[in-house]
Amino acid sequence: MLSVNYFAYDEVLQTSSFFYFFRAKISFIIATKMQVYIELALLENFCMDFSLLVCAKLITKNIARYYRVFLGALVGAIFAVLFPLISFNQAVVLILKICAGIVICLIGARFIKVKAFIKFACVFFALTFLLGGALTAIFSYFNLNYANGAGFLISSIPVGIPLFCIVLLMLGCKRLANKIISKNSKISVKCHIVRGQSSVLVSGFYDSGNKVYFKGSPVSVIDLSVAEKIIDINGIFDLVLIHTVAGSKKIKIFTADEIILYTGEKTHKIKNVTFGISPNKISCAVLHPDLSEAI
Repeated sequence: MLSVNYFAYDEVLQTSSFFYFFRAKISFIIATKMQVYIELALLENFCMDFSLLVCAKLITKNIARYYRVFLGALVGAIFAVLFPLISFNQAVVLILKICAGIVICLIGARFIKVKAFIKFACVFFALTFLLGGALTAIFSYFNLNYANGAGFLISSIPVGIPLFCIVLLMLGCKRLANKIISKNSKISVKCHIVRGQSSVLVSGFYDSGNKVYFKGSPVSVIDLSVAEKIIDINGIFDLVLIHTVAGSKKIKIFTADEIILYTGEKTHKIKNVTFGISPNKISCAVLHPDLSEAI
Protein backbone atom coordinates (compact mmCIF):
# COMPACT_ATOMS: atom_id res chain seq x y z
CA MET A 1 0.00 0.00 0.00
CA LEU A 2 1.34 3.38 -0.94
CA SER A 3 1.05 6.87 0.44
CA VAL A 4 1.48 10.39 -0.89
CA ASN A 5 3.75 12.99 0.70
CA TYR A 6 3.67 16.66 -0.23
CA PHE A 7 6.90 18.65 0.03
CA ALA A 8 8.62 21.57 -1.66
CA TYR A 9 10.93 20.50 -4.46
CA ASP A 10 11.01 23.03 -7.26
CA GLU A 11 7.24 23.22 -6.87
CA VAL A 12 6.91 19.57 -7.79
CA LEU A 13 4.37 17.17 -6.30
CA GLN A 14 6.00 13.78 -5.74
CA THR A 15 4.68 10.43 -4.56
CA SER A 16 6.00 8.10 -1.90
CA SER A 17 4.95 4.69 -0.67
CA PHE A 18 5.00 2.68 2.53
CA PHE A 19 4.64 -1.02 3.19
CA TYR A 20 2.34 -2.09 5.98
CA PHE A 21 4.30 -3.57 8.84
CA PHE A 22 7.52 -1.99 10.18
CA ARG A 23 8.12 -0.48 6.77
CA ALA A 24 10.36 2.39 5.85
CA LYS A 25 9.04 4.79 3.28
CA ILE A 26 9.83 3.94 -0.32
CA SER A 27 9.14 6.61 -2.89
CA PHE A 28 8.94 6.48 -6.64
CA ILE A 29 10.18 9.65 -8.35
CA ILE A 30 8.74 9.82 -11.84
CA ALA A 31 11.17 12.45 -13.13
CA THR A 32 12.66 15.70 -11.93
CA LYS A 33 10.22 18.58 -12.30
CA MET A 34 7.48 16.27 -13.58
CA GLN A 35 4.19 16.73 -11.80
CA VAL A 36 2.53 13.57 -10.48
CA TYR A 37 -1.24 13.83 -10.22
CA ILE A 38 -3.36 12.27 -7.52
CA GLU A 39 -4.80 9.84 -10.10
CA LEU A 40 -1.34 8.38 -10.63
CA ALA A 41 -0.86 7.95 -6.88
CA LEU A 42 -4.22 6.15 -6.65
CA LEU A 43 -3.35 3.94 -9.63
CA GLU A 44 0.05 3.01 -8.21
CA ASN A 45 -1.39 2.18 -4.78
CA PHE A 46 -4.24 0.19 -6.29
CA CYS A 47 -1.89 -1.84 -8.50
CA MET A 48 0.41 -2.64 -5.58
CA ASP A 49 -2.41 -3.66 -3.22
CA PHE A 50 -4.20 -5.68 -5.90
CA SER A 51 -1.00 -7.57 -6.69
CA LEU A 52 -0.31 -8.37 -3.03
CA LEU A 53 -3.90 -9.49 -2.40
CA VAL A 54 -3.88 -11.76 -5.45
CA CYS A 55 -0.62 -13.37 -4.36
CA ALA A 56 -1.99 -13.92 -0.85
CA LYS A 57 -5.18 -15.37 -2.35
CA LEU A 58 -3.24 -17.84 -4.48
CA ILE A 59 -0.90 -18.89 -1.66
CA THR A 60 -3.70 -19.48 0.86
CA LYS A 61 -6.07 -20.88 -1.82
CA ASN A 62 -8.75 -18.43 -0.75
CA ILE A 63 -11.82 -18.88 -2.94
CA ALA A 64 -13.04 -15.28 -2.78
CA ARG A 65 -14.10 -13.81 -6.11
CA TYR A 66 -11.90 -11.18 -7.70
CA TYR A 67 -14.40 -8.36 -7.21
CA ARG A 68 -13.54 -8.57 -3.50
CA VAL A 69 -9.83 -8.29 -4.32
CA PHE A 70 -10.66 -5.24 -6.45
CA LEU A 71 -12.59 -3.59 -3.61
CA GLY A 72 -9.87 -4.36 -1.07
CA ALA A 73 -7.21 -2.83 -3.29
CA LEU A 74 -9.38 0.23 -3.93
CA VAL A 75 -9.89 0.82 -0.20
CA GLY A 76 -6.14 0.44 0.36
CA ALA A 77 -5.34 2.96 -2.38
CA ILE A 78 -7.75 5.54 -0.99
CA PHE A 79 -6.36 5.09 2.52
CA ALA A 80 -2.78 5.46 1.29
CA VAL A 81 -3.53 8.72 -0.48
CA LEU A 82 -5.54 10.30 2.34
CA PHE A 83 -3.54 9.05 5.31
CA PRO A 84 -0.46 11.33 4.92
CA LEU A 85 -2.70 14.40 5.02
CA ILE A 86 -3.24 13.82 8.76
CA SER A 87 -0.43 14.10 11.31
CA PHE A 88 -0.03 11.44 14.02
CA ASN A 89 2.76 10.33 16.31
CA GLN A 90 4.72 7.22 15.31
CA ALA A 91 2.85 4.85 17.62
CA VAL A 92 -0.54 5.87 16.25
CA VAL A 93 0.78 5.68 12.68
CA LEU A 94 1.94 2.10 13.20
CA ILE A 95 -1.40 1.07 14.72
CA LEU A 96 -3.37 2.70 11.92
CA LYS A 97 -1.24 1.02 9.25
CA ILE A 98 -1.78 -2.39 10.85
CA CYS A 99 -5.52 -1.74 11.14
CA ALA A 100 -5.63 -0.64 7.49
CA GLY A 101 -3.95 -3.89 6.45
CA ILE A 102 -6.46 -5.90 8.47
CA VAL A 103 -9.40 -4.07 6.90
CA ILE A 104 -7.99 -4.63 3.41
CA CYS A 105 -7.67 -8.36 4.13
CA LEU A 106 -11.24 -8.54 5.45
CA ILE A 107 -12.58 -6.85 2.32
CA GLY A 108 -10.28 -8.51 -0.20
CA ALA A 109 -10.87 -12.15 0.74
CA ARG A 110 -13.55 -14.50 2.08
CA PHE A 111 -13.35 -16.21 5.46
CA ILE A 112 -15.62 -18.66 7.24
CA LYS A 113 -13.33 -19.30 10.19
CA VAL A 114 -11.03 -17.00 12.17
CA LYS A 115 -8.12 -19.35 11.47
CA ALA A 116 -8.48 -18.76 7.72
CA PHE A 117 -8.38 -14.99 8.25
CA ILE A 118 -5.27 -15.18 10.43
CA LYS A 119 -3.53 -17.31 7.80
CA PHE A 120 -4.42 -14.91 4.98
CA ALA A 121 -3.46 -11.80 6.97
CA CYS A 122 -0.10 -13.29 7.98
CA VAL A 123 0.69 -14.12 4.35
CA PHE A 124 -0.39 -10.67 3.19
CA PHE A 125 1.73 -8.84 5.77
CA ALA A 126 4.68 -11.15 5.09
CA LEU A 127 4.48 -10.47 1.35
CA THR A 128 4.41 -6.70 1.83
CA PHE A 129 7.33 -6.88 4.24
CA LEU A 130 9.37 -9.08 1.88
CA LEU A 131 8.53 -6.94 -1.12
CA GLY A 132 9.65 -3.79 0.65
CA GLY A 133 12.95 -5.39 1.64
CA ALA A 134 13.47 -6.86 -1.83
CA LEU A 135 12.92 -3.52 -3.54
CA THR A 136 15.35 -1.78 -1.21
CA ALA A 137 18.00 -4.46 -1.77
CA ILE A 138 17.59 -4.61 -5.56
CA PHE A 139 17.70 -0.87 -6.12
CA SER A 140 20.62 -0.41 -3.76
CA TYR A 141 22.57 -3.26 -5.41
CA PHE A 142 22.15 -1.86 -8.94
CA ASN A 143 22.74 1.72 -7.77
CA LEU A 144 19.43 2.89 -9.16
CA ASN A 145 18.02 6.24 -8.09
CA TYR A 146 17.24 5.74 -4.47
CA ALA A 147 17.43 7.86 -1.35
CA ASN A 148 15.91 7.22 2.03
CA GLY A 149 12.51 8.89 1.98
CA ALA A 150 13.04 10.03 -1.60
CA GLY A 151 12.65 7.13 -3.96
CA PHE A 152 13.24 4.87 -6.92
CA LEU A 153 13.18 5.43 -10.65
CA ILE A 154 12.19 2.65 -13.07
CA SER A 155 12.00 4.06 -16.58
CA SER A 156 9.70 6.77 -15.21
CA ILE A 157 7.09 4.13 -14.27
CA PRO A 158 6.04 3.46 -10.65
CA VAL A 159 6.92 -0.11 -9.64
CA GLY A 160 3.34 -0.94 -8.69
CA ILE A 161 2.12 -0.71 -12.28
CA PRO A 162 4.52 -3.23 -13.89
CA LEU A 163 4.02 -5.50 -10.87
CA PHE A 164 0.27 -5.32 -11.49
CA CYS A 165 0.78 -6.24 -15.16
CA ILE A 166 2.95 -9.21 -14.16
CA VAL A 167 0.24 -10.48 -11.81
CA LEU A 168 -2.41 -10.14 -14.52
CA LEU A 169 -0.19 -12.04 -16.95
CA MET A 170 0.35 -14.74 -14.32
CA LEU A 171 -3.40 -15.09 -13.76
CA GLY A 172 -4.03 -15.28 -17.50
CA CYS A 173 -1.41 -18.00 -17.94
CA LYS A 174 -2.82 -19.93 -14.99
CA ARG A 175 -6.34 -19.79 -16.40
CA LEU A 176 -5.11 -20.86 -19.83
CA ALA A 177 -3.15 -23.74 -18.29
CA ASN A 178 -6.23 -24.88 -16.38
CA LYS A 179 -8.25 -24.96 -19.60
CA ILE A 180 -5.57 -26.91 -21.43
CA ILE A 181 -5.21 -29.38 -18.57
CA SER A 182 -8.97 -29.86 -18.28
CA LYS A 183 -9.20 -30.65 -22.01
CA ASN A 184 -6.36 -33.15 -21.96
CA SER A 185 -6.99 -34.78 -18.58
CA LYS A 186 -9.51 -37.40 -17.60
CA ILE A 187 -13.10 -36.23 -17.50
CA SER A 188 -13.61 -37.62 -14.02
CA VAL A 189 -11.72 -36.70 -10.84
CA LYS A 190 -11.99 -38.42 -7.48
CA CYS A 191 -13.34 -36.24 -4.68
CA HIS A 192 -13.18 -36.92 -0.94
CA ILE A 193 -15.71 -34.64 0.79
CA VAL A 194 -15.22 -34.18 4.54
CA ARG A 195 -17.63 -32.67 7.07
CA GLY A 196 -16.97 -33.15 10.76
CA GLN A 197 -16.32 -36.83 11.43
CA SER A 198 -18.12 -37.92 8.26
CA SER A 199 -16.71 -38.21 4.76
CA VAL A 200 -17.65 -39.63 1.39
CA LEU A 201 -15.69 -40.49 -1.76
CA VAL A 202 -17.32 -39.66 -5.11
CA SER A 203 -16.37 -39.02 -8.71
CA GLY A 204 -16.75 -35.52 -10.07
CA PHE A 205 -16.02 -33.25 -13.01
CA TYR A 206 -15.53 -29.53 -13.55
CA ASP A 207 -18.48 -27.87 -15.24
CA SER A 208 -17.47 -24.62 -16.96
CA GLY A 209 -21.18 -23.76 -17.21
CA ASN A 210 -21.59 -23.75 -13.44
CA LYS A 211 -21.87 -20.07 -12.48
CA VAL A 212 -23.64 -20.55 -9.14
CA TYR A 213 -22.37 -18.63 -6.09
CA PHE A 214 -23.68 -18.27 -2.56
CA LYS A 215 -22.46 -15.23 -0.61
CA GLY A 216 -19.41 -15.07 -2.85
CA SER A 217 -18.56 -18.75 -2.52
CA PRO A 218 -18.70 -21.04 -5.59
CA VAL A 219 -21.29 -23.81 -5.31
CA SER A 220 -20.63 -27.37 -6.47
CA VAL A 221 -23.50 -29.85 -6.72
CA ILE A 222 -23.77 -33.41 -5.41
CA ASP A 223 -26.47 -36.05 -5.37
CA LEU A 224 -28.91 -36.33 -2.46
CA SER A 225 -27.69 -39.82 -1.57
CA VAL A 226 -24.12 -38.51 -1.29
CA ALA A 227 -25.12 -35.54 0.89
CA GLU A 228 -27.06 -37.79 3.28
CA LYS A 229 -23.84 -39.63 4.15
CA ILE A 230 -22.23 -36.53 5.67
CA ILE A 231 -25.06 -34.26 6.84
CA ASP A 232 -28.63 -34.33 8.15
CA ILE A 233 -30.64 -32.97 5.22
CA ASN A 234 -33.50 -31.88 7.46
CA GLY A 235 -31.20 -29.50 9.30
CA ILE A 236 -30.31 -27.51 6.18
CA PHE A 237 -32.12 -24.21 5.74
CA ASP A 238 -29.90 -22.24 3.35
CA LEU A 239 -31.05 -22.19 -0.27
CA VAL A 240 -29.57 -20.97 -3.53
CA LEU A 241 -31.23 -20.36 -6.88
CA ILE A 242 -29.93 -22.35 -9.85
CA HIS A 243 -30.84 -22.13 -13.53
CA THR A 244 -31.03 -25.21 -15.74
CA VAL A 245 -32.51 -26.08 -19.12
CA ALA A 246 -35.53 -27.37 -17.21
CA GLY A 247 -36.05 -24.03 -15.49
CA SER A 248 -35.03 -22.23 -12.29
CA LYS A 249 -35.28 -23.72 -8.82
CA LYS A 250 -33.87 -23.37 -5.33
CA ILE A 251 -31.75 -26.13 -3.83
CA LYS A 252 -30.41 -26.73 -0.34
CA ILE A 253 -26.76 -25.94 0.30
CA PHE A 254 -24.21 -26.60 3.04
CA THR A 255 -20.51 -26.05 3.64
CA ALA A 256 -18.11 -28.99 3.90
CA ASP A 257 -14.97 -28.65 6.00
CA GLU A 258 -12.83 -29.59 3.03
CA ILE A 259 -12.69 -31.42 -0.25
CA ILE A 260 -9.69 -33.51 -1.29
CA LEU A 261 -9.20 -33.78 -5.04
CA TYR A 262 -7.13 -36.61 -6.49
CA THR A 263 -5.54 -35.69 -9.83
CA GLY A 264 -3.16 -38.42 -10.93
CA GLU A 265 -0.57 -38.91 -8.21
CA LYS A 266 -1.26 -35.52 -6.62
CA THR A 267 -3.82 -34.56 -3.98
CA HIS A 268 -5.22 -31.09 -3.42
CA LYS A 269 -7.11 -29.94 -0.32
CA ILE A 270 -9.55 -27.03 -0.42
CA LYS A 271 -11.12 -25.77 2.79
CA ASN A 272 -14.72 -24.62 3.36
CA VAL A 273 -16.32 -25.68 0.08
CA THR A 274 -20.02 -25.01 -0.54
CA PHE A 275 -22.18 -27.81 -1.97
CA GLY A 276 -25.69 -27.77 -3.33
CA ILE A 277 -27.91 -30.84 -3.20
CA SER A 278 -29.35 -31.78 -6.56
CA PRO A 279 -33.12 -32.45 -6.58
CA ASN A 280 -32.55 -34.85 -9.46
CA LYS A 281 -30.43 -37.98 -9.56
CA ILE A 282 -26.85 -37.30 -10.70
CA SER A 283 -24.05 -39.85 -10.92
CA CYS A 284 -21.11 -37.48 -10.34
CA ALA A 285 -20.36 -34.36 -8.35
CA VAL A 286 -20.62 -31.25 -10.51
CA LEU A 287 -17.61 -29.20 -9.43
CA HIS A 288 -17.49 -25.44 -9.79
CA PRO A 289 -14.68 -24.32 -12.16
CA ASP A 290 -13.34 -21.92 -9.52
CA LEU A 291 -12.15 -24.95 -7.54
CA SER A 292 -9.69 -25.78 -10.31
CA GLU A 293 -8.08 -22.37 -9.79
CA ALA A 294 -7.52 -23.12 -6.12
CA ILE A 295 -5.35 -26.18 -6.76
